[in-house]
Amino acid sequence: MKVIGVVGLPASGKGEFSKIAERLGIPVVVMGDVVRNAVKKAGLPPTDGNLGAMANQLRSERGMDAIAILCVDTIREHNAPLVLIDGIRGDAEVRVFRDNFPGFRLIAIETSFEKRLARLCERKRSDDVGSASGLATRDERELGWGLGNALELADIRLDNDGSLEEFTKRVTELIRSMERDA
Repeated sequence: MKVIGVVGLPASGKGEFSKIAERLGIPVVVMGDVVRNAVKKAGLPPTDGNLGAMANQLRSERGMDAIAILCVDTIREHNAPLVLIDGIRGDAEVRVFRDNFPGFRLIAIETSFEKRLARLCERKRSDDVGSASGLATRDERELGWGLGNALELADIRLDNDGSLEEFTKRVTELIRSMERDA
């Protein structure tokens, strides 16, 4: 089994990368689902504040790699030639995946602040922020989890400031090449 992960700042294109992978038949494990499930279990609405607070709580109680550790068994259960992990937020999580899955490859998606803000304003998810200051605050929170360090550990970098069509083509080519190597 070959495992790849995507990392990027909020609204950089991680979710779009995952959608493309799913359309290609690649199983996707979304790390944020662990946090969303914990928020739901606590009876809280899935707002940015509640999701951030729950992610902080899980990490403070169980360590900075807590969410990654909670995903390892789910990844193994897929038993597929290639599995994608969406939503890596820190270098401690990267270490968990590299320790558990030999050959793990990390893909950083790089997108400008302006493009990310425009996407957040368009998609209107319950946990999205709709202002530059809100996005800057969210970036700061996630960088505090080690996201900047995880970005530096990336094996591959993908620019996502162009069109969706361009991004889709690059992601498809990358995934197909990784499938051949799996």
